[in-house]
Amino acid sequence: MSKPAAPLKGRAARLARLMPSPGPSTAARTPFVLLVVLLLGGGLITLLLLNSALNEGSFKLSELKRETTELTDEQQALQRDVDSRSQPDALERRARELGMVPGGSPAFLNPDGTVRGVPSEATAPPSPSPSPSPTPDPDATADAAPDPDATAAGPSGSAPASATESGPAPAPAAGNSPPPTSPGR
Repeated sequence: MSKPAAPLKGRAARLARLMPSPGPSTAARTPFVLLVVLLLGGGLITLLLLNSALNEGSFKLSELKRETTELTDEQQALQRDVDSRSQPDALERRARELGMVPGGSPAFLNPDGTVRGVPSEATAPPSPSPSPSPTPDPDATADAAPDPDATAAGPSGSAPASATESGPAPAPAAGNSPPPTSPGR
């Protein structure tokens, strides 16, 4: 028969007490340690993915804010343009460029069919005398024969008031009737 093992003495005994012996206690700790490591790793990966998603959203938000600022600036510039063109003096100037004149006095129809007011034709106010043209084309003046029936020239011999810089005045209608005028609209 064998002899029982003698107890360890000295250094070996102290090391044996400090080092746990392999057995049921070490095997029970291994799944717990793996579970904690997996939970910590999963949590860190989840935080990383969440942080990335938040950063991406932040970049999209800053891009949308920049785009909103640009569109707001453009909208304000367009509104300033509309406001400048809607001012009464700008509307009047543009209407005159298009050949429009202020309307005459209006007449109104009452519900019973009677007319209230005396309508009058819209006439263009006298335009300021045009500045002298540089030098007239001698060929154009030699070819044009003066019209003795034309009474449209003013006392100074200037062009009719309806002449514009874009072209000559229309010839007067037969019978010395005034040229047609456009309505105030």
